Amino acid sequence: MAISLKKGQGVSLKKSDNDLSLVTIGLGWDIKEEKKGFLSGIFSKSEPEYDLDVIAFLCNSNGKVVDVGRDSSGNATLKNGDVIFFLKESMRHKSGHIWLTGDNRTGEGDGDDEQIIVKLNDLSDDYSKIVFIVQIYDGINRKQNFGKVKNAYIRAVDNKDKELLRFDLSGGAQFLDCRSMLFAELVRESGGWKFDAIGSPSPSDSFTSWLKSYM
Repeated sequence: MAISLKKGQGVSLKKSDNDLSLVTIGLGWDIKEEKKGFLSGIFSKSEPEYDLDVIAFLCNSNGKVVDVGRDSSGNATLKNGDVIFFLKESMRHKSGHIWLTGDNRTGEGDGDDEQIIVKLNDLSDDYSKIVFIVQIYDGINRKQNFGKVKNAYIRAVDNKDKELLRFDLSGGAQFLDCRSMLFAELVRESGGWKFDAIGSPSPSDSFTSWLKSYM
């Protein structure tokens, strides 16, 4: 049975106890539907669909992202670097050991809505931490927030399809001004990795505001 974590808790994932050769980090969520009266249902505009994205930062032993991808002038491009996100050039890490499977724009359906696959056993020792951010794309302009997100979770499944852990975090009044979140971290430790459930919110709707803290 998977370990159920609460905010602020962590659990060690030992190589000796789990098959970490290929680990799926899955995220899921639903959106609360507001009840509308007959007339308001006819005349009100439909709300744009919530587009939640998961992003991963690969950090060194100092907790910093070293490679953000730069152009010939030295400007950060976020292409082909150590930030994994929905941009085509950045969905798969150059090492081939971590990748985003795709971008689910609605959160509809059963099971994981987005997944990041990582070969933890093969990931270079240059990387000591993986940070997972979730954002609501264009959340400010669309007037969307995590207050309407429900049944949100992040989980880890090993290469033998064993669910190792799950961290459930749903929205509510405390998240009405939240459009992105530091959901969790994987931290390298002796004999494996440690998963830390964080759930720290931000009013920003862009992962780049979080990235500044890791550069």
